[in-house]
Amino acid sequence: MDFSLSEEQRALQETARRFAQEELKPLAEEIEASGEPVPRELRGRLASLGFLGVNVSEHYGGLGLGNLEALIVLEEFAKVSSAVAFPVFESSVGPVRAIEHFANDALKSRVVPTVCKGEIVVAVSMTEPEAGSALTDLRTRAEIKGDRIVISGTKRWCSGGGHSDGYVVYCRMSDDPGAKGIGAVYVEKSTPGLSFGEPEQLMGFHGIPSADIFLDDADVPVENLIVPAGGFRKLMEAFSLERCGNATMALGQASGALEDVLEYVQERKQFGKPIVDFQAVQLKLAEMAMRVDAARLLIHRAAVSAEKGLPSVYESSVAKCFANEMSREVTGAAVQLMGGYGYSKAYPMERRMRDAWGWGIAGGTIDIQKINIASAMVGRRFDQRR
Repeated sequence: MDFSLSEEQRALQETARRFAQEELKPLAEEIEASGEPVPRELRGRLASLGFLGVNVSEHYGGLGLGNLEALIVLEEFAKVSSAVAFPVFESSVGPVRAIEHFANDALKSRVVPTVCKGEIVVAVSMTEPEAGSALTDLRTRAEIKGDRIVISGTKRWCSGGGHSDGYVVYCRMSDDPGAKGIGAVYVEKSTPGLSFGEPEQLMGFHGIPSADIFLDDADVPVENLIVPAGGFRKLMEAFSLERCGNATMALGQASGALEDVLEYVQERKQFGKPIVDFQAVQLKLAEMAMRVDAARLLIHRAAVSAEKGLPSVYESSVAKCFANEMSREVTGAAVQLMGGYGYSKAYPMERRMRDAWGWGIAGGTIDIQKINIASAMVGRRFDQRR
């Protein structure tokens, strides 16, 4: 058991850090002010530098590295902002990985390389007005008619909704109850019958668009089927990797906050000396560092345990739950240590705190992760309906 990064992993981390810190900070500020997502030109540049699809097979245009390497890169980008890290998130741990793992060869070859080139972004569309935490209550229907799939329903809280070029849509594909009837279909943005609601105005996540999705007999080729009815377990296996990505996005808010506040407390003077000389500040820094390190170790455990496969539900849920809670605590403490400067929009600290709260809601709430953890511990799912 080795807790140190290899020389190659450290080099990858430093390359990602240097690029993110030196070139993306001004863009992060622009995105925060405008709410516009990362421009396509930057996605192309990220692709040329190898930051998209870090853990995607070389056959499909990725670097062919492991999940750990992808998460190392993701954290360095997330330290700058959630928005600039989002293309890395979607290409390495997002729904495109479900396509790579489970879709037919034709769909894989059509979608995955274009994501790795930065030409398109793929989002996941799971939640519905009446199916959030109770995901198996979803009502969106997909019916195979000859060589076509016709989809009808409404989706909500889709990160990337209205902006992303393609959507992995969870839908009911048979009359079997609960999870047994659920599968997933890939739907391009240009598909007739697909439309979007007004962009959501969120507390954080500026630059990560979210909108309702309306499918009114949206018609796609049968080759766009990712998993048929009964494939819900497979989808959740792939989603375990996205949980690790969510956890890393939360970690990035906290580790970035810790780096910034560590510099601040050594420069800021009160009562004639740097505030880091006060024990109360020292204790707070130590508590923040412990939580950040613990979250990173839990995330890396989930990634390494799975090698190049998919993390377990237990380990990914533990990592996400702890990182989500930790991120809220650490960014809040950083805002407090910086006082008015932490609370001011002129500095990134308050943005980090707002985004930290978002990651504990997105991708399955903190409480749902705890239910996943308990379920894995006793070896059975809990029926919340009885």
